[in-house]
Amino acid sequence: MTEDAALPAAGASDTSTGASSRRRSALLFLRDVALIIIAALLISFIIKTFLIRSFYIPSPSMSDTLVENDRIIVNQLVPELVPLERGDVVVFTDPGSWLTPQPEAPQPPLVAAAEWLGSIVGLSAPDSDEHLVKRLIGLPGDRVVCCNDLGQMSVNGVPLEEPYIRGAGSGSPASERDFQIDVPEGTLWVMGDNRNNSSDSRFNGTVPISDVVGRAFVISWPLERWTWLDNYPLVFDGVDEARASVDDR
Repeated sequence: MTEDAALPAAGASDTSTGASSRRRSALLFLRDVALIIIAALLISFIIKTFLIRSFYIPSPSMSDTLVENDRIIVNQLVPELVPLERGDVVVFTDPGSWLTPQPEAPQPPLVAAAEWLGSIVGLSAPDSDEHLVKRLIGLPGDRVVCCNDLGQMSVNGVPLEEPYIRGAGSGSPASERDFQIDVPEGTLWVMGDNRNNSSDSRFNGTVPISDVVGRAFVISWPLERWTWLDNYPLVFDGVDEARASVDDR
């Protein structure tokens, strides 16, 4: 009788120990998941803050290279660690009065929360409307002139064949507005690829390099539009060599 009575007590103890062990394992699992999520958010935040981030395209000024609602990934190491180059597609904050202020559209709380979380990790860009995207044409000290008898723009006296312009090859001039500019130090001359529908340096002046957020290097969304963004180095071939004659002016 004594031995039989002791058996259920031992079984109950084993059951209690097993349940405690399972609870402890579940808590450890939840702890590990929480640490992984926190680490992922922290890494994403660091990447977004210092390396890359996403923007969407709100206007047609860069068509057909970039169209409205494209998502682009921007290398934020430019220009602090990686030098700017002519032909780069650059993102910059509004230097002042380039953009017309837009009223902020109300969002459902869940959508706003998701947008906020996405902005922290660099997956969304709620401030895209406060930035502009253009192609870099002239670096500090360059002389940019348009147009010659063939309708071409030139940099430091070198005529440019620009395949990225919307309607390239149609015989239309590179710009409907003639201009000549010696790009001041610390600034850039930028233009949209959709030259007839772009409010750029022709109308607003140069962009301070300090306003540049980075260089766009890929279209990430929609998937059917995924492509690397070229800066067309052959278009600007010989421009640096011709710079000496500009410096001697």
